[in-house]
Amino acid sequence: MDFSAQIRYAAVNVLAKSMLKRLPHARFVILRGENMLDSTRLRNKKLFDKVVSADDAALLIEDGMTVGTSGFTPAGYPKAVPLALAKQVENGRQVKITLWTGSSVGPELDNELARVNAIARRAPMIRYTQKHISARVNSGEVAYTDIHLGAMASQVECGHLGEVDIAIVEALAITPEGHVIPTTSVGNMATFAKMAKKVIVEVNTAQPLCLEGMHDIYMPNLPPCTREVPIFRPGDRIGTPYVEVGLDKIAAIVESDRPDPTSSLVEPDAESERIAGYLLDFLAAEVKAKRLPPNLLPLQSGVGNINNAVLMGLKKSSLENLEFYSELLQPAAFDMIEAGKVKMASATCFTPDPSVLERFCQRPDYYRERIVLRPVAISNCIEVIRRLGVIALNTPIEVDIYGQVNSTHLMGTRMMNAIGGSGDFARNAYLSVFTTTSTTKEDKVSRIVPMVTHADHTEHDWHVLITEQGVADLRGLSPRERARSIIENCAHPKYKDILLDYYKRAAAKGGHSPHILAEAFALEVRLEETGSMLP
Repeated sequence: MDFSAQIRYAAVNVLAKSMLKRLPHARFVILRGENMLDSTRLRNKKLFDKVVSADDAALLIEDGMTVGTSGFTPAGYPKAVPLALAKQVENGRQVKITLWTGSSVGPELDNELARVNAIARRAPMIRYTQKHISARVNSGEVAYTDIHLGAMASQVECGHLGEVDIAIVEALAITPEGHVIPTTSVGNMATFAKMAKKVIVEVNTAQPLCLEGMHDIYMPNLPPCTREVPIFRPGDRIGTPYVEVGLDKIAAIVESDRPDPTSSLVEPDAESERIAGYLLDFLAAEVKAKRLPPNLLPLQSGVGNINNAVLMGLKKSSLENLEFYSELLQPAAFDMIEAGKVKMASATCFTPDPSVLERFCQRPDYYRERIVLRPVAISNCIEVIRRLGVIALNTPIEVDIYGQVNSTHLMGTRMMNAIGGSGDFARNAYLSVFTTTSTTKEDKVSRIVPMVTHADHTEHDWHVLITEQGVADLRGLSPRERARSIIENCAHPKYKDILLDYYKRAAAKGGHSPHILAEAFALEVRLEETGSMLP
């Protein structure tokens, strides 16, 4: 089915739903009609007997349950059932759940359930853009556990976090055997489906069927039966194109026609382009020094405008035959694939974007040969990251002069972003780079401080800092040498003298990593009192 047909398909769904309100007895016919959940989506006649409304499926979720869902930043997550549950709670039904996902998810899941106070506990990742869940986490109303994304699946399967009562997963289709074909992400859905007592499947007719075939579902064994994950190149396929569930485990099937939410990255500004330029120059120097091969090593890139600028810079560069081994693929990665710059890209999701889906549907075979989506336990697998020699590119909130990195908390207390997969990649990469602007908030806040207010990555975990001011290569340096390099090469001119003065006075006191404890957070205290870190 081509992309235009998919659009017509979704339009018919909306029309059919309006008809159902007036003609409830037509439900059976419509659900089995060629324009709704037909045999292209439900590939066993027995599956039609499990089709229910989102309201009915939501009634399977009881107070105190642990619910694991598909979804990853925010792609491929269930939408219809969470919305129905939120409405039921808003109308007086008493339900409060523990919610586990693959990563941050979209508003229909995190935000709506948090809005009606239906989430008691949450893991492993939230994002500040979802204001209701963010507010409840920071107020303490939701007990939130921040977990390395690559570690979540094994902790669930080992039973460290408790049992999974119900899994809710989004699917393109369900096979004759009752196995689920994912949509735009994989995340932790394979683990949740395996461990759950029941599975609710949302079959999303807004997701084009041409996505089928790019998934590779593989789950490693637990100790003491653990074996190597046999991935030796980013494109290696070692599993199945579906998540194993089984007919008996599926408790309900719900039709959904809601697309993933889209967000547009802004065009790179001058600072982002300077950062990208410094990074490309650094990588070129590493190739010249023969510390990297001519086509580099597999790249991991976090989401955001700086990383998008880096990808755009790579597209314009002379580099060829690049590979990605990452958590997610931004639209710029698709541009690079089309331009012939990238020969293979492995991830657990791609950022939802209508232009990406349209391109995929126009050339599905071309993209399926070049993209593979895996469970996050494999995309973020420490063993594979080290084996492939990944170049990790991540963005911090702040960095201190000795190399501690804060990726999650504002002013040491307020959760902004979860640690996500940055720890999986930063600590285990062949080359680990953090990129950021040197300041924010019109220079009122310095990204480089004497001591971070919350530490997510230690100075032992990474190698290079790049801002629009320059590059600090920290490999092999002592703490005092790191401080000099970070301040002199990466700090903003408005803060350089302030940071150097602090360092010199601390160094005069002595110590391996010299600090003046009474002044270590002076910049943050000034910001809190005056609204600016500047004197």
